[in-house]
Amino acid sequence: MTRHWARWVIASASALTVVAACTFASSPAHDASATTRPKVHLTVQQEAGQRIIYSYAGLTPPAALLQAIKAGQAAGVIFFKPNISSPSQIASVITQLVQAQQQSPVSQPLLLMTDQEGGQVRRLPGEPSLSEKQIGASSNSLALASQAGTGAANTLHGVGMNVNLAPVLDVFRTPGNFIDEYGRSYSQDSAKVGPLGKNFIVAQQALKVAATAKHFPGLGAATQSQNTDLGPVTLNVPMSTLRGADEVPYGAAITAGVKLIMTSWAVYPALDANRPAGLSTTVVQNELRAHMGFRGVTITDAIEAGALKSYGTTGQRSVLAAQAGMDLVLCSAQDVTQGQQATTALADALQSGQLPAADFTAAVDRITALRGSLA
Repeated sequence: MTRHWARWVIASASALTVVAACTFASSPAHDASATTRPKVHLTVQQEAGQRIIYSYAGLTPPAALLQAIKAGQAAGVIFFKPNISSPSQIASVITQLVQAQQQSPVSQPLLLMTDQEGGQVRRLPGEPSLSEKQIGASSNSLALASQAGTGAANTLHGVGMNVNLAPVLDVFRTPGNFIDEYGRSYSQDSAKVGPLGKNFIVAQQALKVAATAKHFPGLGAATQSQNTDLGPVTLNVPMSTLRGADEVPYGAAITAGVKLIMTSWAVYPALDANRPAGLSTTVVQNELRAHMGFRGVTITDAIEAGALKSYGTTGQRSVLAAQAGMDLVLCSAQDVTQGQQATTALADALQSGQLPAADFTAAVDRITALRGSLA
């Protein structure tokens, strides 16, 4: 996410049928929603909850979060620095969350995630210690990228987490810009970023920790002051550059079988001059899915980001994201009520027909498949 340093630093009587995944193929040509699965019946509110990632404040998960998990109304939880005092402490918290999930009607494991990119952007002590920029500058960069992926997986797996919101695949333009300031980009050369990101993804996912390529279609052109956490950002990058440079590493990631892709909150006039990428059907459905061929899970950046200040409430933003084709909504304000509001809004929109049932179920199927693959 782009919040890394800014934060350190009705239930319905009717039931919908969803299906629980048995496997999640890594092939980009494989549509996870087509996998044969046993049927599980969820209420509308529970169906909506399968698309929500929660967050909370402090070191102890609140009762409201545990209740949402037990009720089958949460897909997962994201952890930040204020949630973690030590590996043993967060491992104990994750045990509580897993026990709550075991009491829910949903059999698949929670998505338990954080940002463990490497270098300055790490929530947990330990690997990967090198930043992406340090790896990219090394003469042994491919091996180091693989080692970083393995290290990240071991660090997260050691405390019970199963999703890393990494690697960053942004191709930075100028030294010290938004994405380079904290060493978060492998290189200014897209042909180098792709293979390094691929090695990180393959190594990490081999240990059953899902990788997340971000921030599609790329934040590499953002200047130091263009922070989507704080306000709207427009990146006037020509289509030829978007497809010829910024999107290139995502092709490599998709070929590698990356499980998730996070979109950015910047506006890209070459693709859609009216909506941020994560709220744009053109970006999500046409560019990422149809053009790039991605069949995995899409996840928003922080739904509370300043870039979305003109798009209404948490609920309204969440519905817009779902309409655009985003599968998971990342509620990272460290307030459980935010996730509850997003869940209710998606449930209401599903019941009213504002969100088509077939599309909604397809999104849940992809998420269910992902969760099943991490069991």
